[in-house]
Amino acid sequence: MLSTLETNLIQRVCVGDMLYRTTERFPNKIAIVDGDVTLTYKQFNEKVNQVARTLLQKGFQKGDIVATMCENTHEFVITYFACAKSGLVVMPLNIKLAIDNLAYQLNQSETKVIVFTQSSKEKLNSLIELVPSLQELYMTEVEEEFMLGGKKIFPFSQLVSGDISEVEVVIEDRDTFQLMYTSGTTSKPKGVQTSHLAIYISTLGTSLQYKLDHNDSSVVVLPLFHVGGLTCILLPNILVGGTNVLIRQYNASHILNAMEQYRTTWTMLSAPMWLEISDQPGLSGRDFSSMRLCVCAIATLPQSRHKQVKSVFNNADIILISGQTEFNPPNAAQRPEQGSTSAWGPPVVAQSAKIMDDHGNLLPPGEIGEIVYRGPQSMTCYFKDPKSTSSAFEYGWFHSGDLGYIDEDNVVWFVDRKKDMIKTGGENVASVEVELVVRNHTKVAECAAVGLPHERWSEAITIFAKLNEGESLEEKELLDFCKERLSGFKVPKKIVFVKELPITASGKVQKHELRKEYYDLFNIEEVNS
Repeated sequence: MLSTLETNLIQRVCVGDMLYRTTERFPNKIAIVDGDVTLTYKQFNEKVNQVARTLLQKGFQKGDIVATMCENTHEFVITYFACAKSGLVVMPLNIKLAIDNLAYQLNQSETKVIVFTQSSKEKLNSLIELVPSLQELYMTEVEEEFMLGGKKIFPFSQLVSGDISEVEVVIEDRDTFQLMYTSGTTSKPKGVQTSHLAIYISTLGTSLQYKLDHNDSSVVVLPLFHVGGLTCILLPNILVGGTNVLIRQYNASHILNAMEQYRTTWTMLSAPMWLEISDQPGLSGRDFSSMRLCVCAIATLPQSRHKQVKSVFNNADIILISGQTEFNPPNAAQRPEQGSTSAWGPPVVAQSAKIMDDHGNLLPPGEIGEIVYRGPQSMTCYFKDPKSTSSAFEYGWFHSGDLGYIDEDNVVWFVDRKKDMIKTGGENVASVEVELVVRNHTKVAECAAVGLPHERWSEAITIFAKLNEGESLEEKELLDFCKERLSGFKVPKKIVFVKELPITASGKVQKHELRKEYYDLFNIEEVNS
């Protein structure tokens, strides 16, 4: 009679098995490039097994949380898969967050282990006394133990030693594997608790959506502590045996050099990133013919700029994908022929998308309501937050918080975040529509449209615009540009030029921060006048 473990190993869905099976197919294929470090799948898998075994030997048990405070490094990827194989829960932390936010996440999760890079050393020094649950801390880029904040810090290399054979423990399909906090564009971040099954299904679907195989390779510059870099690039590549070229910090020139040097075939970047790299000088003499797919995240490219990106990567399809942490993106993906439109595309293969009104009724094609999802990519719940979980799953669908409609071809069209719709003078205006127009101005690098309190208009459409480096632009010129392209009630009441926009690590503009900072903008102007 089979033991529980033997049965589990035959039948289970485990993210760690993804790496093991790819290693069996392509042991000598390059899996990870991280600066001077290059790992084949065999080398990568052996290091993962060593770290997994060491953590278990130290007494950490199934369900214990291991946090990472890392840039896009091979140590992050090794730790991620080590947790998958050992039944531990991995919690990638956004290294750009303030101390209080990081402490909140670590304390709520009762994290016991942290793996961190040199760049996070000072933050960790502050966190040690704020997070009593921490037991062991491992730093990359050092070889000797040292003290920090009264705690001993161990070199990461101490985890990478010993037995390289496969780790075999019972892992159930719906066991929690990943705890990742939302980016907090509209409210306080919530912990998203996700199973092995959800991540595996998402990875399978994405690989199919992108038509990936072992001949593919990608630069990975979107942060791995966010689903954009993790579930939309890294994991699909690993599933099929592709190569991941890790880039620790965004730099347009470095990305282009890596694409050319490693003959990468695809990648995903945010819309502003695609625009910046296509604006770099000297591109006409360079060879990017290997690129077959350019995936755009977060925001669509204006049509004029879409042509510009296409002129650089002329062999590539350019598509938009959308999704959110709670549903392990992508959730909708354009077909290549839709790439120059603002459509989100049809839902991906493993899920359904519908439009729902505020009373739980599903709406017919063409009607605007909230985009809702069903499918095995779904999170299990919000961590320690049953009220928010219940609200998110109301009426038997996951509520995205996005407004949109679905056409007769089952293509999802995004209108706006529910909280970002601007109600001005009795009319509803989608902030995204205004932003698309403003982004089409050749001097504008990025922008955000928000509604600010106004005595006459209720909410006044306000544009916060960041200009391309070295450019100057008068407010009247940009307003006139908008008047030529928008209905009168959709034209911004004011343009505010800013040096930087508040953004999340994934590149999303934090509009709630703009609303908070400029809440009294129009009242102040009236007083001053």
